[in-house]
Amino acid sequence: MTQVATATERLTVGTAAPRGGRTGGNAIDRARKRLFVPFVGPAFLLYTLLFVVPAGYAVWISFNKWAGAGPMEFVGFGNYIRLFSDKLFLQSFGNTLLLLFVVGIAIFVIAFGLTLVLRDMAGRKIARSVIFFPHLVNAMIFGVLAGFIFNPGGLVNSLLAVFGVNEPPAWLSHDNLFPLIMVMMTWVTTGYFTTILMAGVDRIPPYYYEDCALAGANAFQRLRHVILPLTWDVFGTCAVLWTISSVKIFEIIWVFGGSTGAGMPPTQTWTTAVYTYVTAFSGESVPAYGAATASAVLSLALVSVLVLLLRRVMKRDAVEF
Repeated sequence: MTQVATATERLTVGTAAPRGGRTGGNAIDRARKRLFVPFVGPAFLLYTLLFVVPAGYAVWISFNKWAGAGPMEFVGFGNYIRLFSDKLFLQSFGNTLLLLFVVGIAIFVIAFGLTLVLRDMAGRKIARSVIFFPHLVNAMIFGVLAGFIFNPGGLVNSLLAVFGVNEPPAWLSHDNLFPLIMVMMTWVTTGYFTTILMAGVDRIPPYYYEDCALAGANAFQRLRHVILPLTWDVFGTCAVLWTISSVKIFEIIWVFGGSTGAGMPPTQTWTTAVYTYVTAFSGESVPAYGAATASAVLSLALVSVLVLLLRRVMKRDAVEF
């Protein structure tokens, strides 16, 4: 009893509040304030110089008519009015939304399905590496490879000829090219998000599954009440990453679309990223940097709005385990 009392006294003394009330807490707060500038200041300065200032200058350019050199001519919302009256921009914007939603849904359905299949499979680490491999290859290489596969004398048509199809479809026609790009983007990107989702599922403690087994829960109930709730934050992160990536898709469209021999991808395959590039550098004898920058600003606005909506829609109370 004496030893317990002595230990209790020591614990009481060690945890006693310092004299002066919240003096200790105030000292810590003052130390944090003093360290804020030397530690956070340089990062904030770099962020301002490398992102905030260029983004603000881009917004200013979007309100001007400018050829990239010489004086600017302020046109207000003229560039934006031009974009929304341009059928080619509207088509490019629609293609971007198709990649964002249709390809995004396909990616997450396939990725989550692979995650569930590979979760208890032997050799899943090797399978994970194989699935992730396409993401390591440069998108331009996939564009060149796809051109060889789907050209009139390529691999697909050669295989069809073996099975007696003497008049295979024109895969690289303008009508078929964008669906092929959507399929390729699904294939290239699925492994990346499968790896992230598998990491999210792997962190779930085994005792959750043991409790499900004791309660007699079936596979669907385990998926609904354990796996999905405990990986919901991972799904949210993946959705934000895909939203940002889908709006920036450029290389694979430019290279694969250019394999038709036209020098640049057909307009049926353009996204806002391709439209912005062509408008700024390749579309006219006099570059229209103002209109191109307005297109880029709209893409940034689209991403910002969608990310905010995703964070709001997919927001749930954090589950600690």
